[in-house]
Amino acid sequence: MPTVEKYTRRTSTEISCCLKYIIFAFNVIFWFSDGWNLILEEALIFERGCLKAGEEWVEANLLGVLCVQMVLCISQNFDVSRMIYEQGCISAAEEWMERNAVSIATYCLISCFLKILQIKLQAAEGFQTFITHYREDPDQQNLVDWIQEDWLQCCGIEGPKDWDKNNYFNCSSKDVGSREACGVPFSCCRRKPSEVIKNKQCGYDVRKPGYFSDGWNLILEEALIFERGCLKAGEEWVEANLLGVLCVQMVLCISQILGICFSQNLRADIYAQKSKWH
Repeated sequence: MPTVEKYTRRTSTEISCCLKYIIFAFNVIFWFSDGWNLILEEALIFERGCLKAGEEWVEANLLGVLCVQMVLCISQNFDVSRMIYEQGCISAAEEWMERNAVSIATYCLISCFLKILQIKLQAAEGFQTFITHYREDPDQQNLVDWIQEDWLQCCGIEGPKDWDKNNYFNCSSKDVGSREACGVPFSCCRRKPSEVIKNKQCGYDVRKPGYFSDGWNLILEEALIFERGCLKAGEEWVEANLLGVLCVQMVLCISQILGICFSQNLRADIYAQKSKWH
């Protein structure tokens, strides 16, 4: 007796395959970016000679250390995703946002204003630390030179006088024989178009009283060093590149919003699929 083959139609799933793999790609990208940042941080720490006592142990167990760091990073992302999936707070948050739209908009404007002030204060405080420890940390020294000479063409926070807060460039250091007393770093100097080799001593004595003649003081000083502070130069750079800065911020915000929306849609698909099984 011939056998009869039965063909069963495959049931369709409610879970979008495209959406599922997009979220998976998001997570993989963030995991790899976090892992790469951790590797770079470890490399910089070893290059600067820090933590020498534990360097041999970390080198011997480098694979295990990286695995632990990756597991911690993955677990953190999993906890956030699980909270979004299981708590069911998205719909309640939407209703609350609709009722308090004006308050949220006001809060966002105030937060943006305070964030701008905070960034400005943090930038000034950080640059002040760089100036104080300019000769003590080669990495900070190279960063300050790049900011002043190549990026913003500036000198100090508010101006060249800020370098008086560094022990080497302070005018009182001439009593102990510092050749850089009442001067500024070479990165504060305006380079001539015909200059091929950098003059490392161009900033010597430029803040010393009587260094310039009275009649040509302002003209020569402005021609020799940058008079503009880096804080003001940074504000001008942001204003000149405002469109690019806003585009970068919008891309970051949109990527986060898309991640939340995709997670919510995937959560709804999972509940729809589970309802078909019960």
